[in-house]
Parts: sequence; C-alpha cells; structure tokens
Amino acid sequence: MKLYTYYRSSAAYRVRIALNLKGLDYESVPKHFLRDGGEHRKPEFLEVNPQGLIPVLDDGGVIISQSLAIIEYLEETRPGAPLLPSAPAERAQVRAMAQLIACDIHPLNNLRVLQYLKTELKQDDVSLSLWYQHWIAEGFTALEKLVQRHGKPGKTCYGQQVTMADVCLVPQVYNARRFNVDLAPYPALSAATQHLESLPAFAQAAPENQPDAV
Repeated sequence: MKLYTYYRSSAAYRVRIALNLKGLDYESVPKHFLRDGGEHRKPEFLEVNPQGLIPVLDDGGVIISQSLAIIEYLEETRPGAPLLPSAPAERAQVRAMAQLIACDIHPLNNLRVLQYLKTELKQDDVSLSLWYQHWIAEGFTALEKLVQRHGKPGKTCYGQQVTMADVCLVPQVYNARRFNVDLAPYPALSAATQHLESLPAFAQAAPENQPDAV
C-alpha cells in the first residue's frame, strides 16, 4: 500500500491518521507542492491522478483519490477499528461533520485557492489572512455547536469513539493555528483536538513527523 502525500496537506494528514488508527502499514510517496513548480503537477503524477491533487492511495494497483473516498474505502475493506458508528443515522451525522470540514471549509482555503487569490487577483497577505480566517470562523462556529451537541466533552466530535469527524478536525485545527486563527470561541473543538493530538495515531501523522517535513 502506497500513499502519495505531502507533509503539510491537511487532506493527506486525514488519511495518514486513518491508516494509523486502523494499524495499516504503508509506503509514503511524498510529492512536494512547491519544489520545482510543484511535483504534484508533473506528468508522471498526473498519470496517477489526473486532478494533480494529494492524497492518492495505491492499494495493490487500486488507485483512489480524494481523502474522504479513501477513508470510506478503508472502512469497507479494513473494517477493524471502525471510524463510522454502526447505526445509519449516527453514520450520517459523522459524515456530515466530516464533510463540513472537507467540503465546506478546506476547499476555500487550500493552497491552490490562496495562490490564485494572490497571483491572479492580486490580493496581499493581509487580505489572504482575512479570507482564511473568515471561512474558518464560518465553519467552526457551526461545528462547535455540533460537537457540543453530539461529542464526548473534551474527547471526540461524535459519541464515545474516535470517528471520521475527528480525523478531519485535527488537520483543520492545525491549519487554523498556522494562520493565527483565534480558537478561543471554539472550546469544544479545542478540547477535542488537544486530546486527539495526544493519541499515537494522530501524533505520528502530524506534519512535523513526516519524512518529507522541511
């Protein structure tokens, strides 16, 4: 099993956490986003993923892109240490929380969007920070209420066990810290993240612990 990854990609970070939680060994294949014009844009990688995005999982020749699709694939093929509850309604709630992060917050703030705002729309660094912080606040305000409603206080986003929602939360909070987002308005998210980051599966997946970290 190979994971095409980049140490600072929050989407790849999610998959690394999921692989660790499930106790799965994999080979890390880094693709640097900035070096040499972006290694993820090279023809050889576009043969693997025509979108040119990270992460991509190669499971013995089965090639899957998109972090949530990869995590769902791992759930179905390696059901040990489940990341979704058993009841359909609860599974839907966890998926909704994960998608709030992966589909609503993250796409507006990923590197290619920020680069477009800077290079094509001529936005300065202050404007980029305001953009980033605005969309984090929009998503985290809603997610804070959901975690207060459904999570185990100071532990998880939903229920008693670690789920896909937690796998998505930690990388997004990590990015929020990088952009100096004030996390004081989100005590439930902060407390859950602090606990989750202490777990080995999360700590081992952290950007600074990756072989391509620079």
